[in-house]
Amino acid sequence: MAKLRKMLGHVDEPAVKGLMRLIETQSKETLGRWAARYVRENYLPVFEKYGGSDHRLEKGLEAADQCANGTLTVKEAKVYWKEAGQAARELSEDPVIQAAARAISTACAVMQTPGNALGFAFYGAAVSAYSKSGLKETEEVYDRLATEELERILESLKAAAVEGEEKPVKVKWNC
Repeated sequence: MAKLRKMLGHVDEPAVKGLMRLIETQSKETLGRWAARYVRENYLPVFEKYGGSDHRLEKGLEAADQCANGTLTVKEAKVYWKEAGQAARELSEDPVIQAAARAISTACAVMQTPGNALGFAFYGAAVSAYSKSGLKETEEVYDRLATEELERILESLKAAAVEGEEKPVKVKWNC
């Protein structure tokens, strides 16, 4: 049985490198809308299925949507994103619930910190691997499932990407 990690995936994987390159071509609004939609569709249901329940995560996602659409400023949304982050830190010891909450809260603040678009993917890879295979698999199984999820995330961003985006983000990758 592998030691369970909070995040899965490796920065040298082709899907991760592809995500990094594509993130740098998109605006914070495009990334914010995409990240919130992705976690809402893929990780919030897992969070709820495993017994997670915290309205602060959903309010963080709502604030992300409103901020990306221009109806809420980043300053106004930060209050909700901070609460979502606090919720993620306070939640259950269950690795699936923890990873899902962290993926969701990290995605909420993509508008403020565009590098979070990659961060939520690593948490999301853990959500996917642990929820699909259970908590007693080998590192190889988790790595394979994480890679598959990272590839799905990349395909999702490709579908959401705006070609020739006018104000692409600048990200200083620390990896």
